[in-house]
Amino acid sequence: MMTKRFSGWHMTAILVCFFGIIAAVNFTMATFATRGFGGTVVDNSYVASQRFNDWLEAARRQDDLQWTETVSRAGEQVRLQVTTPDGALAGGTITATAEHPIARMEPVTLDFVETEPGVYVSDQSLDSGRWVLRIEITQGDSRKRVLFDLS
Repeated sequence: MMTKRFSGWHMTAILVCFFGIIAAVNFTMATFATRGFGGTVVDNSYVASQRFNDWLEAARRQDDLQWTETVSRAGEQVRLQVTTPDGALAGGTITATAEHPIARMEPVTLDFVETEPGVYVSDQSLDSGRWVLRIEITQGDSRKRVLFDLS
């Protein structure tokens, strides 16, 4: 019975395969990471940390309003229905920015027109697909900001 000796070439092949697999996995993961993230969450984390308590207070005031929103599509337009504890929110001003979740399309600014008390429809069409809507609803001194995922 004849056996082959383990040579330096065998060890070289094992090391090249081992590190080649690691490099391929790292390259693949880095590619997925850079294609899936569209930018920074905040531009300056220190400044954001200094404003955090203000943001919490604004969120508390917003929750105290007890407004509820229903967002849907009305053809190519966006339909928003807003109710308050007293009924429909009539006479509000609503604006929104629609962003593609992975920044493949330019953001779209939407203004809303009240079609009936508490029901608002965007003045501009929105392409089909998934969008993240940053909605701002104001009425007098009251203001609410909503983040909504529209599919």
